[in-house]
Amino acid sequence: MQKLKILNKKEIKKILEIIKNQWGCDVNLDYAFLMNKENKIYIVNKEISKVDFSKLRINSVGLYFATMQGNELRLSIEGSQIIGPKAKKNILELDEKETKEWLKGIDLEKDTKEKGFVIIRHKDDFLGCGKAVEKKVLNYVPKARRIAVNN
Repeated sequence: MQKLKILNKKEIKKILEIIKNQWGCDVNLDYAFLMNKENKIYIVNKEISKVDFSKLRINSVGLYFATMQGNELRLSIEGSQIIGPKAKKNILELDEKETKEWLKGIDLEKDTKEKGFVIIRHKDDFLGCGKAVEKKVLNYVPKARRIAVNN
């Protein structure tokens, strides 16, 4: 199993502060947080502490939630679906055409007032997290999760 560090309360508090600063929302995530060597953060039910891993062969644990990049968080698609409904800022609303481009994994040519990591939304659907830089939004949808969309 990959080496996962169980985050302590201070480290979890830092993650929650980053979420508040980036997306303007207070969230109560009642999960255990784990981080791997690549700074990927996974969340898992706190009951995991009762499992004896010494007798199990496990490849991974939990739901991939976000990646820590410096003092910013890049949410996964699932992370954006957890945080998105409560977020008050740095949300980028896409139209139908832009949504199709996003799902294909294409960076968007879009002038936006937001800077840094933004939650991507189309109507009531949260589609992940992108990085707004100058007149572009960088797409982080993994190749395995891109969708072939008909125009």
